[in-house]
Amino acid sequence: MDRVLIVIGFVVFWVAMISLIFWGWRGRQKRQAESIGTFPHVPDDLGATLLDASTGLYVGSTVAPSWQDRIAVGDIGHRATGELSRHEKGILLTRTAESTIWIPQESVRAIRTERGLAGKVMSKDGLLVIRWELPTGTEIDTGFRADDKQIYPSWVDPNTDTNTDDSKETTA
Repeated sequence: MDRVLIVIGFVVFWVAMISLIFWGWRGRQKRQAESIGTFPHVPDDLGATLLDASTGLYVGSTVAPSWQDRIAVGDIGHRATGELSRHEKGILLTRTAESTIWIPQESVRAIRTERGLAGKVMSKDGLLVIRWELPTGTEIDTGFRADDKQIYPSWVDPNTDTNTDDSKETTA
């Protein structure tokens, strides 16, 4: 009888913890809904392909400059395999079993490599991170871990400052 009560207690505790996780995720969705808004739709004409599609893992998107403040609105917070390609009019991230993310060219602020994003940390320069601005004015970072890391130099703009630590001051 004691074991049955311990098992029941454990199951109740486990269900309570899972419920708290979902409650926290829904709270995050509500807090972010206004500042995130809706994501841009993929246009019918993408323009010429500048960089061919590369396969990899969509790690997630975070509110810039925080590398851990994962976006929870819609399915944007879900990791998924996908393909990343660059076109004249923007960047297309097609995710398996999730919605497609379209980043208009005029919204792109920086493209750089990072060590981690959205709670996923790996080796130096293991992620390709695209900082872009949503129609609401909120800047976000979108992370993609390519299967072939050799593509990163063709994505990264050499004129972009890769230092994303906004707390550091520079002196002239």
